[in-house]
Amino acid sequence: MPRLDENTDRQLHDIEHGARSRTLKAWDSFSNFALRDNVLEVAVGLILAAAFTACANSLVSDIILPLISLLPFLSRNLDEKFAILQKGPHYNGTISTGYNTVKQALDDGALVLAYGNFFDKVLRFLLIAVSLWIIATTYSRTSGDNIVKKQVKCKYCRKYISEKAKRCVNCTSWLDGREDK
Repeated sequence: MPRLDENTDRQLHDIEHGARSRTLKAWDSFSNFALRDNVLEVAVGLILAAAFTACANSLVSDIILPLISLLPFLSRNLDEKFAILQKGPHYNGTISTGYNTVKQALDDGALVLAYGNFFDKVLRFLLIAVSLWIIATTYSRTSGDNIVKKQVKCKYCRKYISEKAKRCVNCTSWLDGREDK
């Protein structure tokens, strides 16, 4: 096998050393970014938040909403409540609303006011918000760690700040009376 002259051998050695050095620097940079404590904490927090969201949605959809649907003015299929504003060409006068479903009415070209879908979304939002508030206050009472923090309005800029704040983070005014003197 032919040997390289010393100059070419030295150039190849320098190129290899430079590539190895750049690769190690890139790996160090990536590991400092991706494996820092903050990034890992955020990733774990996002995963837990997604799992908690699924639990909260299941609580509302599978437990609370079926109980609420027993009320006489609501039904299990609240999202299928609708009113026809303008009839389509295949309107069926023998049915009270003219169509069986919202999809059927929309496919026929009717102008539909789908109020049940809106009420369903609002009801789900309120129930999820109340469920999370109950969970947060229960956690606060049992652990002593206050999640739901009370806020008050700054008397100068009228923005909400922590009740325990000594200085407003928005307008930087002192809240202990120094500004009044």
